[in-house]
Amino acid sequence: MPIVSNSEPITLVGGAPLAWETLNMALNLAPISIAADGGAAPLLAHGRDPIAVIGDMDSISKDLVCRIAKERFHAVAEQESTDFEKCLQRISAPIIVGVGFLGGHLYHQMAAQTSLVRYAHIKCLLLGKLDAVFVVPPDFSIGLPKNTRVSMFPMGEVMMQSSGLQWSTDGLKFAPDSQIGTSNISTGPLHLNPSGPKMLAILPVSHAKLIFASLQNAERWAVL
Repeated sequence: MPIVSNSEPITLVGGAPLAWETLNMALNLAPISIAADGGAAPLLAHGRDPIAVIGDMDSISKDLVCRIAKERFHAVAEQESTDFEKCLQRISAPIIVGVGFLGGHLYHQMAAQTSLVRYAHIKCLLLGKLDAVFVVPPDFSIGLPKNTRVSMFPMGEVMMQSSGLQWSTDGLKFAPDSQIGTSNISTGPLHLNPSGPKMLAILPVSHAKLIFASLQNAERWAVL
């Protein structure tokens, strides 16, 4: 059973370096907020009380703990997963907007992107300073302006039909150790049909509102 179940989108905040404009962007899309452990700090500094704090609690300071109601803390002691993954396992919402996961150490970013694919049945959009990252749904359409940067990175073997790209992906076999799809360009509205839940889309964060709406309306992957 999830710790938090909500019918509205949720902003999930991690502890990586986070620009105010990125947090504002997320909260404008999904005003209800949850902290992944130390992600409580930027939320409280922003004047927002998270409805829950989930994680192993090794990154949140004692002075912040005193500012949040005790019943909102949900400690998960196991060390087999990241705090981001612990949250994905315990949140039920139409879509999650994650911030504070794409900054800081590269290995943290790689772990977060691995979790996106591991839980591809959960609609989750990660926002960073420059990029928005998400798992491409089974049938995904978005009205991107012409000449928008579009990057695709496979996290496993996958194929993908597409329209609206300068360099078509049709017939290509993607894999992280062979064919990847970075630095493509849109020629207009984009339509993607991957063969499985293994392809990450990396788009300019300036289109976050459009991406959020398109992802929210897209079909979900089945639970693996």
